[in-house]
Amino acid sequence: MTDTQTPTQNRAWIRQAVDFGALIAFGVAYVAHRARGLEGADALVQATWVLVAASAIALIVGYLVEKRLAPLPMLVGGLALIFGVMTIVFDDPAVLKIKLSVQNGLLAVVLLGSLPLKRYPFKYLLGDSIRVTDHAWRGLTLRYGLYFATIAIANEIVWRTQSDDTWMAFRGVIWVAAMIFGLSQIPYILKHMMKDEVPGPISPDPGL
Repeated sequence: MTDTQTPTQNRAWIRQAVDFGALIAFGVAYVAHRARGLEGADALVQATWVLVAASAIALIVGYLVEKRLAPLPMLVGGLALIFGVMTIVFDDPAVLKIKLSVQNGLLAVVLLGSLPLKRYPFKYLLGDSIRVTDHAWRGLTLRYGLYFATIAIANEIVWRTQSDDTWMAFRGVIWVAAMIFGLSQIPYILKHMMKDEVPGPISPDPGL
């Protein structure tokens, strides 16, 4: 641990590394199954076995690192497990694709719907990842709420109109977009950061 990294920041990096590792494993499994000659739909279903296992591992590691089940990783990991198992049981990749819309749509509704009430559930979802002023929580709630809504709408358009290969590529694009969006919020977070706090990595896409 360096002098500029707190235990909380290190936990955040570990958690995100595991989560994104799960997404990478899922993508590699899909490519491997396609290389074996499986159709896109069949490859997605088979790769989902990897996603389910990786999601379970991510939840376990997250618990060991945090000594608790943090709200956002628990929500995302739980949905990945539920929709992943349903995808395998029903042998239907559309179930897995819908998961991205449900997850982001749910987060968008909760965050944007909380603004008129002047409640900021985003603060609860992130736990102790960052400490900023209430004004900043409102701004972050609005920004991330709009981001989640955009991803949910984009996912609905892509999975309903494009091929399985295109959707998988789109899933990778979302990962990159999430990292860029998260990094773009750092100046705003730093401006409103509590004294002596340094922001850790905050991506709107936990990977799963």
